[in-house]
Amino acid sequence: MKVIMQPIEMMAHFNEYGFPRPVKFKARFEDIPIVIVIDKIILKSEEKIAGNPIIIFRCQSIINGFLKMYELKYELHTCEWFLYKI
Repeated sequence: MKVIMQPIEMMAHFNEYGFPRPVKFKARFEDIPIVIVIDKIILKSEEKIAGNPIIIFRCQSIINGFLKMYELKYELHTCEWFLYKI
């Protein structure tokens, strides 16, 4: 997977404890905006970078007819989503 760390617009559901579950997001690939629906969340993990807690989601979706795996990062303090690897 290639690291790109691109900010994205995310649609997510949050449970009663404030834990997010990503549903779909809008990103730009080769300057073309595309909406990607998350088919499956394979792995969820948490880490801290410079004291900032981050939730990492490893997901898979069908993008342009191909099954692709990618990683999404959610920063808890800033409430920002990033497409980290694809």
